[in-house]
Amino acid sequence: MSQLFRRKIYSDTDTSTGLLRVLGVWDIVFFGIAAIIGAGSFSSLGEAVFRGGPGVILLYLICGFACGFTALCYAEFASRIPTAGSAYTYAYASFGELIAWIIGWALIMEYSFGNIYVAFSWSDYFTSFLGRLGMHIPDYLTCSYTEASKAFKNGSENKELLNAWKTAPLLGSLKFIVDIPALVINGLITWLCYVGVKESKNFNNSLVILKLGVIILVILVGFSYINTDNWTPISPVTGSPSFMPNGFAGVMSAVSGVFFAYIGFDALSVLSEETKDPQKTLPKGMIISLVLCTVIYIALTLVLTGMVDYKKFDGVGDPLSFIFEKTNANVAWMELVVSFVAIVAITTVLLVFQMGQPRIWYAMSRDGLMPQRFQKVHPKYKTPSYATVVTGIVVGIPILFTDKTFILDFTSIGTIFAFVLVCAGVLMLPAKEKIKGRFHLPYINGKIIFPIVFIGGLIAFYYWQPEFFQTLMDWKDPKEGEFRASIFFFILINIALCILTFVKNLSLIPLVGLSSCLYLLTGMSHENWFWFGMWFLVGMVIYFCYGYKNSKLGKELRKK
Repeated sequence: MSQLFRRKIYSDTDTSTGLLRVLGVWDIVFFGIAAIIGAGSFSSLGEAVFRGGPGVILLYLICGFACGFTALCYAEFASRIPTAGSAYTYAYASFGELIAWIIGWALIMEYSFGNIYVAFSWSDYFTSFLGRLGMHIPDYLTCSYTEASKAFKNGSENKELLNAWKTAPLLGSLKFIVDIPALVINGLITWLCYVGVKESKNFNNSLVILKLGVIILVILVGFSYINTDNWTPISPVTGSPSFMPNGFAGVMSAVSGVFFAYIGFDALSVLSEETKDPQKTLPKGMIISLVLCTVIYIALTLVLTGMVDYKKFDGVGDPLSFIFEKTNANVAWMELVVSFVAIVAITTVLLVFQMGQPRIWYAMSRDGLMPQRFQKVHPKYKTPSYATVVTGIVVGIPILFTDKTFILDFTSIGTIFAFVLVCAGVLMLPAKEKIKGRFHLPYINGKIIFPIVFIGGLIAFYYWQPEFFQTLMDWKDPKEGEFRASIFFFILINIALCILTFVKNLSLIPLVGLSSCLYLLTGMSHENWFWFGMWFLVGMVIYFCYGYKNSKLGKELRKK
């Protein structure tokens, strides 16, 4: 059993010499903005607003808070282990090989499946933009077979999907329905990642500047159309004006859409071996990008919920252009500009995710847990070429038969789980010598502070929402039952953390990050957990059939 938790000891000399170190602080910041400000603002934000109403702003604050403390934990790991691999590498050093494999498998899910959703979103905006210019692509070439089939069988009112099903040509008895734009952009981004990180960096930085300029324009123009009454709509639950019209459970039900916006920032740590002075550069870049993006998301949410009644965002996949349509603010030029820049924004997200995935495989292959071909570096471009091509294939094939809703939930739960283990991993790290110029996570003894903050917060929430605690054990409720059950177990786990902190004098910062990320998991449904479990079952089979036997660390230990 102890062999499953064998730990790898890293040093500064462990880094590969095959990858080029070309990224500075602001390159990291721009990659962070590219990953975070993209599909989350231009696509999933609409669904989040519909579920949570104006109160979804609180969820962005919670997610930003959780990600902020998690970013500090990532930064601590990055300063100790400046190698490719992100949370996978960090877990190998703190928890051991089995947990490292689980994290690596979760990251494969995060980047690969995340990019499938982003590719779908890019296709939606691209076809919408062409439509506004008077160019039309047949509907059966702009959606997946699964989406069109579900729309037809479930009696959907989505005209594009229904038309795709009705007009699709037949190949034998099978309807030919393929999202061509999503496949094409996946191929182009894969090629860009293949030819080099320097080229990707320059391309990314230029697009990020354009994207930020238009988002600021959206905020400035939209602010003049705000109706403050929209921030306190009539709640269908209470019948009175409320900032959270669907209650706190309604806000938390939007966690997948909101958190999807943040999953990109951990991709920055994957770029360690291509970053100049990573112990200093990565922590700065991660934290700066996270703070900037959280502020932008809060401003965007205020504008959206102030301009348009939250109920109108049901099924809206392009919320930033939607608010300027004829039925809303009626600003035609802004509608066109936003549609174009959304394509740019989502392209940058594709780029960062597509860069992250091959480097996870690269790191796992270097440790012997994946086949050796995944660590192959192109002799000219100095990129993990084989892993990059495989990533393009892994993202491309599911585009043919999956749909956005499933992918969104599937991606978010895996990422939050990875964040939980990163924060917990920092709690297990030994103290280190302080070296000038490197990031050091401040140690604040949580022995007294954490129990007081958690229990005090619980009491304060009880007085704010007493009816929630009165129904906490009613898990059969069809709308809030799952959330109540999740909150119950969240409270139990945190009470255990309070006791452990009091006994072990645990550090406060990773504790807060751990608790915050555990809270985000309370917004996941049983379906999310089921598919999450199935994914890891497949991963465990692969590990025991291949990784355990071929692990380089395992072979070294067996020789001794």
